[in-house]
Amino acid sequence: MRNFNFFGRLSRAFNDYPSLSKIIVVSTISGGSLIAYAEANAFNGSKGHIAHADAVASNDDRRIASSEQVPKKKKVVLLGTGWGGMSFLKSLNNPNYEVQVVSPRNFFVFTPLLPSVTCGKVEARSIVEPIRNIIRKKNVNISYSEAECVKIDPNNKKIYCRATIDSHSKGEEVFAVEYDYLIIAVGAQVNTFNTPGVMENCHFLKEIDDAQKIRKNVIDSFEKASLPNLSDEERKKILHFVVVGGGPTGVEFAAELHDFVNEDVVKLYPNVQDLVKITLLEATDHILNMFDKRITNFAEQKFGRDGIDVKLGSMVTGINENEISTKVRGNGEKTSTPYGMVLWSTGIGPRPLIKEFMKQIGQGNRRALATDEWLRVEGFGNIYALGDCATVNQRKVMEDISEIFRKADKDNSGTLTVKEFQEIIDDICERYPQVELYLKNKQVRNMVDLLKEAKGDAAKESMELNIEEFKSALSEVDSQMKNLPATAQVIILVHLVHSGTKLIHFQGINHPQMFQVANQQGAYLAKCFNRMEECEKNPEGPPRFRGTGRHRFHPFRYRHLGQFAPLGGEQTAAQLPGDWVSIGHSEQWLWYSVYASKQVSWRTRALVVSDWIRRFIFGRDTSGI
Repeated sequence: MRNFNFFGRLSRAFNDYPSLSKIIVVSTISGGSLIAYAEANAFNGSKGHIAHADAVASNDDRRIASSEQVPKKKKVVLLGTGWGGMSFLKSLNNPNYEVQVVSPRNFFVFTPLLPSVTCGKVEARSIVEPIRNIIRKKNVNISYSEAECVKIDPNNKKIYCRATIDSHSKGEEVFAVEYDYLIIAVGAQVNTFNTPGVMENCHFLKEIDDAQKIRKNVIDSFEKASLPNLSDEERKKILHFVVVGGGPTGVEFAAELHDFVNEDVVKLYPNVQDLVKITLLEATDHILNMFDKRITNFAEQKFGRDGIDVKLGSMVTGINENEISTKVRGNGEKTSTPYGMVLWSTGIGPRPLIKEFMKQIGQGNRRALATDEWLRVEGFGNIYALGDCATVNQRKVMEDISEIFRKADKDNSGTLTVKEFQEIIDDICERYPQVELYLKNKQVRNMVDLLKEAKGDAAKESMELNIEEFKSALSEVDSQMKNLPATAQVIILVHLVHSGTKLIHFQGINHPQMFQVANQQGAYLAKCFNRMEECEKNPEGPPRFRGTGRHRFHPFRYRHLGQFAPLGGEQTAAQLPGDWVSIGHSEQWLWYSVYASKQVSWRTRALVVSDWIRRFIFGRDTSGI
């Protein structure tokens, strides 16, 4: 009875004050709001109120219809969870995209610290971050599939994937994923250069599993060498660690292993410490040949003092289960040396997926996917490639010299004045960065002085150039796109890097600092996607010299932030922008701080720092687990 009185009073209130029903409609978004509104006005008995309720119903129907007409979100498929993929995911904040991540690895690895894992300086779990931890914090619709992409079908905008988890199903199930945009960031694989026995007998250092295997092998080697039933010759063979490749990864591993022997092995395995030998084989004339010569010379001298046997000009010709065969470049002298463990760290090559895709699109003769300066795979406006699997194909000035001249010659006089050229010089330098680098190398203040030099005129203001004189002035600009000195590695990936006064192409070197390139590319591409709609309407890039209008975005430019080379003994070589080179203990602390700050989460940052502190207090973990 009490409930009936309550509803009666409530009904009379709606009858006496119909406006109260509007509060229900405004404050409720469910279908019940419309019923409450209609019911309340039924008590009033007014046809006008009933008509108003019908109008509200009609408005709701229109709202439902309009919601059904909302444009479908564009689907972005991201292949890979390495540096490029992780950076893209962390920087993307445009909710207008539906993102699906496909990768056989459901975590991100901080690869620069892999050498530290091999000898127990850092734990493996400290440098990995689950990919789901990264995507759950985003306000973008992102999903993840633990699978491997086996084929790309650009014509139908599909990729075909195979699950990497054992589903106990018969055969290998392949499923298709459609996309509007495809981002390829699958990285690269180890390049063996078809050297016999490498895959069967060598360790690599590309993944977290590789570092853990090396760590277990190192500990097992010392335990095996400590057995009483072995001769000294057998112990020397077991404790002979060979590193093939004098790049940053090989050098850092050799330094970490040397520190492990001198700081921990002397305490734990005192009977075998004098039998340990570390050999570093490098096919070229110097180790760390991508660094400044001052760093190269210091590293070679320090390794000599530390007892690390550095053999330069030594090319590996084959490896069996007992010996490694080498040939000296120059005189061709061949030797075979017994070993206990070999780390192969000579370079990188394309994965099978990339090889097959390059054949599909007519890039079969290349070593990496060619992209333009906006990271789009050449010939495709909706496929992007980042990191080690791609190469930025910088366009040459001389390919577009006629179009540049035509754009600059606004009065169609057939000649360029100083004023006309000055109006377009910034766009030229942005589109072709080698122009600016050429000016630095020539020590010319600006392009006007370069044009004067070509023209030979003394009068600056009255100077005019025809097309042939213009071509002559810029004919040597593209020469600034230089490669590093030839090595035993073939050119695998190319990235434009501003270092000193040259535009350098990184070659097939297993370089820890390459994460900077992929990291910056991922952030750049995410910024483009964040502003895609805005830049479609208001392009912000340089003018199209071979067309009309402007490019949507500014082209990607790599900003070189410096590189480190840990050399052991708490000493690190640092090469920073501006030709700044420093080597010593203070640079090791700079290395610690930079790599701690570069961690992708506070969780991994805390774990890595705690591992370093633990090592200082208790030494390295020698459990091999």
